[in-house]
Amino acid sequence: MRSDPRHGPLVSMLLALTVVTGMVDAVSYLALGHVFVANMTGNVVFLGFALAGAPGLSATASLAALAAFLSGALAGGRLGELLPGHRGRLLVVGVCVEATLLTGATLVAALADHGADPARYVLIGSLGLAMGWQNAVVRHLKVPDLTTTVLTMTITALAAERAGRRRLASAVWMLGGAVLGAVLVLHAHVTGALGAALVLLVAVALRTRAAGTARPGTPAPAWTAPEGAP
Repeated sequence: MRSDPRHGPLVSMLLALTVVTGMVDAVSYLALGHVFVANMTGNVVFLGFALAGAPGLSATASLAALAAFLSGALAGGRLGELLPGHRGRLLVVGVCVEATLLTGATLVAALADHGADPARYVLIGSLGLAMGWQNAVVRHLKVPDLTTTVLTMTITALAAERAGRRRLASAVWMLGGAVLGAVLVLHAHVTGALGAALVLLVAVALRTRAAGTARPGTPAPAWTAPEGAP
């Protein structure tokens, strides 16, 4: 993919977060009782199925994921309002908070039976918060075609407009994250998938901080300015 001077390293960093999304949803669907914590479209559909009495689905779990995601999105949106002037700083702070939530989830998965209540709901809550937070922070970054969580419109635009390497990359990286997360959940342990996602988050925070830090006496890199700024 070509370098994008307007967005600097944000494109590659958001693709890495897209991988994290795929991994986290693999954990929630495969290990927490067929519920999504990032894909709210799928989660609302699951809620409808559960309310209709479909076996293997939990309306309570879907509602918990929805509530956690909305809470995280509300808090992440507030962070975007507090840090409007430097996109690199916003991403670093956002990823650090998300990494803290994933660290807590990893510890819970390591120390408790993740398939049994209440640990299951603690994991759904913490992961839903993390994904809602990530989604809101990414919205404030305003990098076109990279939401890190929603692919329906991305794939539709890719097919309808027959263009967009960034859209294609987003879908491919989400798929890669889902495959990696599923392999780790099915053949290793939930903590392996969450730990791998945590490593990616730390890498994103460190790389973004390094790229967005200006030398003394020099202006911040152009890509750190809010989208639409002169």
